[in-house]
Amino acid sequence: MSNTDTSEFDPQPLDSRQFFLAVKKLADSLSYGTDRSPFLGQGLEYVQSRPYVPGDPVKTIDWRVTARTGKHHIKEYESPKSLPVWFIVDTSASMTASSRPVSKYEIAVQIAGGLALACLDRVSPVGILTGGSRDLNITPSLSRETILQWLHQLRNRRFDESTQLGQKLIALNPSLKERCLIFVLSDLHDPHAIPALKLLGHRHDLTVFPLRDPAEDTIPKAGIIRGREAETGRSFTTTSHKQFTSLENTLAQLKKASIDHFPIYTNQPFLAGLRLFLQSRASLAK
Repeated sequence: MSNTDTSEFDPQPLDSRQFFLAVKKLADSLSYGTDRSPFLGQGLEYVQSRPYVPGDPVKTIDWRVTARTGKHHIKEYESPKSLPVWFIVDTSASMTASSRPVSKYEIAVQIAGGLALACLDRVSPVGILTGGSRDLNITPSLSRETILQWLHQLRNRRFDESTQLGQKLIALNPSLKERCLIFVLSDLHDPHAIPALKLLGHRHDLTVFPLRDPAEDTIPKAGIIRGREAETGRSFTTTSHKQFTSLENTLAQLKKASIDHFPIYTNQPFLAGLRLFLQSRASLAK
């Protein structure tokens, strides 16, 4: 095997000490006030529906079966269990391009690391899959050392990495034999991503964090634009309004597909909003 051209990598990867301190701080903050949250890996597994018996809690009524049969039924669940948790982090080149000091890529990796450690505190096995062309696919485990190892690998950013997010999501779906909690962190520039997310959301608890650099939504309407794609190196000529998909359009597609999502801008604080989002998702699932 030939040596990898080091010019493909960021010559200054994310500072090790500052990076892991940021991840640990994020994990502590996300853990606060979210005990037993099914959206940090703790959940209930649906077993069956049975006829309603006086005294059963109304909130457990299975309205779908009730409407079909004309008689009240309730949902029964297994005891609380730890859900396997997957983090799909987009490592493609568009994630590293940034008009701000902190890129979409850096935020995505830190959020994945913080949530992964928070999940591990709840004894939920954690796995990682990259959405770019690099090969990093680690099945869920309870090893803190494994999480720190893949976080260490993700500190290195690549500027030539193509997006394979949709392709990898499609390949992952049939390999998951039980219901999982899945977090996807991506700018969703892959046109195949949304259809793949729809399929994944049919079987699993899916949450998407679309990341956006402000420059992506403030491209001046300058008529004809000549440029080069960060992920393929392909040159293109287009008009400014055709080349870039707005975040609003992406969010509308996620909403239409009933996919839970929380958008993150690289120029705006996100931690407080992210905590509230996770807490609200947990309360809705109870």
